[in-house]
Amino acid sequence: MKNLRWQLLIIFLTGLVVGVLLLSEQPEPQQVKAPEPQEGGVYVEALVGKFQRLNPVLDFYNPADRDIDRLLFDRLIVFGERGIPEGQLAESWGMTKDGTIYNFTLHENARWHDGKPVTAADVVFTISMLRDGEGVVPEDIRAFWQDIEVKNLSDTSLQFLLPEPFAPFLDYLSFGILPEHIFGNMSFDEMVDSQLNLQPIGSGPYQFEGLVTESGNIQSVVLRVFEDYYQEPALIEQIVFRYYETPSAAWQAYKDEAVQGVSQVDDSILDEVLVEPGLAMYTAREPQLSLILFNLNDQEVPFFQEVDVRKAFYYGINRQKIVNQVLNGQAILADGPIFPGTWAYYDTGLDINYDQEKAVQLLKDAGYVLSGEETTLRTKDEVALRFELLYPDTEQHRLQAEIIQANWEQLGASVEIRAVPYAELITDHLEARNFQAILVDLNLSQTPDPDPYPFWDQVQATGGQNYSQWDSDVASDYLEQARTTTDLIERATLYRNFQVVFSEEIPALSLYYPVYTFAVSEQVAGVRVGPLFESSDRFGSIREWYLVKTQRPATTTQPEDETPVETEVSQ
Repeated sequence: MKNLRWQLLIIFLTGLVVGVLLLSEQPEPQQVKAPEPQEGGVYVEALVGKFQRLNPVLDFYNPADRDIDRLLFDRLIVFGERGIPEGQLAESWGMTKDGTIYNFTLHENARWHDGKPVTAADVVFTISMLRDGEGVVPEDIRAFWQDIEVKNLSDTSLQFLLPEPFAPFLDYLSFGILPEHIFGNMSFDEMVDSQLNLQPIGSGPYQFEGLVTESGNIQSVVLRVFEDYYQEPALIEQIVFRYYETPSAAWQAYKDEAVQGVSQVDDSILDEVLVEPGLAMYTAREPQLSLILFNLNDQEVPFFQEVDVRKAFYYGINRQKIVNQVLNGQAILADGPIFPGTWAYYDTGLDINYDQEKAVQLLKDAGYVLSGEETTLRTKDEVALRFELLYPDTEQHRLQAEIIQANWEQLGASVEIRAVPYAELITDHLEARNFQAILVDLNLSQTPDPDPYPFWDQVQATGGQNYSQWDSDVASDYLEQARTTTDLIERATLYRNFQVVFSEEIPALSLYYPVYTFAVSEQVAGVRVGPLFESSDRFGSIREWYLVKTQRPATTTQPEDETPVETEVSQ
């Protein structure tokens, strides 16, 4: 070791001398100026999906509509990349100490695209539509607003009265606001079928300019910058969204120079996009977690109640192989139920890398050994490590389940894997607690607040979403306190404590967080992206985007007109 240190020291000194000599011979440094942000130009994006309606109360299940609505309709609250709430239409807000009353003040100079002022009455009206949207608005959102009283205090102020303290309340304010003067005389059903959803009026940084149609079908949506926006206007003058059914078709449009960006890059085009010159790729963690749940209350598999057995199965999964071979590298290894990069995340130091030897040793120490004539199955007190692993009936999940099965059988377990359609997986197995182990994807889109309570609090073990039936008094106490205090620092401490308990007991095996990737020409500057809470968050910095070259692409199609297109709008 001493010789090695001397070698390193000699190398360092030699490098230092050479570095000084080279430095003395260097020419005067030249300053490289970054391009100045400039206004104007057209950005054309290939949007994967189909047009339905441009209305933020009707877009919960259509990400393509939701992406465009993000530019057209502003929200009371938006969330930064760390999940901290920021005002958009809301200039300020405050709450009572007990967290049951919230007062909001709107920007006085906020205007609709037709020039009328945005008022508190617009917010109250939008909430009434959320309450009425049966079959269109998610049921949990409808039910939530039934219990909240909303008061219009003035044109620019309103009040929310909650029946009890609920810290994640601000999550529910991240919806696009509708103009009451446009839709106020309509019922919800009338609004769903209204042609006004084809020529929307919002309050966002971009306003609707027109639709491009072909044979009666909508091919593109054209937006232009809203010059009277109440905040700093966007730099790019016009944005055109062209619809494509698949990422492959969108990628072909880019290669044909018809677009400057591709909204979604998946495995089918990833390899080509990676080597394309002049194209920048942006990747961000999605609000999803894939994990394995154990039934901790099934007496036929009592070994799942043992922490060391669960930990052994965790060490025994080659998660990196799953990410590399099945997901083409498009995921991040997970270490718990709260997303990294957010204000609530805490690094517990849990380091569960693939280690078959450590896994086997944990099982041996727990008393599960190979004995008698059985040389491949571990048992303890005549209880064998034999169980069934269910998984969603897709090709990708099948490949994951087969890797997990092979890994665990190398430990001395007998694992039968079975595919189940997703709807059946939820109703017949998760909700019925009718499973032994199950591979699931937890989708937390549009919910920036971490709030792990529904999935891990002991109260939710019966009838709720605590499908594993984890029964931890300590963890539940932290979760229940974090739900009622509005102090962000105190909540972060409570969630830190919860994550420590979770990492010690490992009630479920967190596998990976998938990532979302999109691509934009390097001619477009100012693009920034952090962890996503929904795909439309990639436009969080849209007002800062600008074109290094502002000329319109030769293939850009102008809107045929600015009148509603005769098209069938289905619910």
